Amino acid sequence: MKILIINSEYPPIGGGAGNASANVARCLAALGHDVTVLTAHFAGQPKLETREGVTIHRIPALRRRQDRSGALEQLAFIASASFWILRPAQGGALNWARHNKPNATLAFFGVPSGAVAWLLKKMYRIPYIVSLRGGDVPGFRPYDFKTFHKLIGPFLRVIWHQADAVIANSNGLRDLAIAFDSSIEIPIIPNGVDGSHYKNDSREWSPARLFSVGRIVYQKGLDLGLRALAQLKDLNWEWRIAGDGPQIDSLKSLAQELNISDRVIFLGWQSREELTQWYHRSNLFLFPSRHEGMPNAVLEAMSSGLPVVATRIAGSEELVLDGVTGLLVNAEDVDSLRDGLSRLIVEEKTRSANGAGIPPKSRNRIFMGKCRPSIFRLPRKNQQ
Repeated sequence: MKILIINSEYPPIGGGAGNASANVARCLAALGHDVTVLTAHFAGQPKLETREGVTIHRIPALRRRQDRSGALEQLAFIASASFWILRPAQGGALNWARHNKPNATLAFFGVPSGAVAWLLKKMYRIPYIVSLRGGDVPGFRPYDFKTFHKLIGPFLRVIWHQADAVIANSNGLRDLAIAFDSSIEIPIIPNGVDGSHYKNDSREWSPARLFSVGRIVYQKGLDLGLRALAQLKDLNWEWRIAGDGPQIDSLKSLAQELNISDRVIFLGWQSREELTQWYHRSNLFLFPSRHEGMPNAVLEAMSSGLPVVATRIAGSEELVLDGVTGLLVNAEDVDSLRDGLSRLIVEEKTRSANGAGIPPKSRNRIFMGKCRPSIFRLPRKNQQ
């Protein structure tokens, strides 16, 4: 089967959605499918590459930052991707879509990727699936996307209704999608990670070494983590934060204001290999996010054997088993976060037990040692 995966972000650029699409592409290729990825080009990356059996095409899309893209860059990706799949090849040969004739398209995000998949279906009747990721769902992160969602709402309805399936990666994201358009059946296919890549059989549990990774934005709630830890100065801990984003300078200033800047280290953008090492060197994962679909960072942390302190939000509460694999605390509640952190920072044995506490049934659902067809079975949308 020939499968085209469209995502404007793909490792080494982007965040969780990029990693999720890479995991799906790798496993589909391992199952014997012919997989092509269409993504945005970023400085220094090859325009054409084959990695783990996946053919990756990177096209110009004005991508300026490794960690995120703006509305203009997403529009540029739609235009560039549409031109790329429809333009005639050199010598007057068929264009890419007609020459390769993919059997299906998997679009990560309704916008921008879903718009390109919709065009492919209109032009060549190629069925497509939309994988909802968060920012493309109205109601998600309203403090960032309220206006954006109002503008793209009418287009999203068309893209969703024309799709052969629309899927979400968590219950919470599906609930938001149904609130926007209840006429579409939206099944859930959770994210997965390669458990063998992050596995760690040895770890030092003292002193408490906290770790977080993600875009440095308001959504991730790192300001809450700083305020909670500032009340635990008498305990022995350090916190390393990997990632980049627009809030990094303000968070550094807040750490100085709270007199904990000597114990909070901002690592900047890290490669996949570097992140794996930080997972192994740490012994407590902190994830105080405000909104998520299904966070890959929590999956990776749990896969490496880290206990997790996370806020009780959609996505995280479907992964962290409270008191078994870590602790869930109230969202936007610094005192609740402080109390949870205090307990696990002090109780080294609890941290160790939580790190090893992933039940077999849960492990089979979200951690992939081998690629299994059942994980990637594509749902059919009910005929209206």
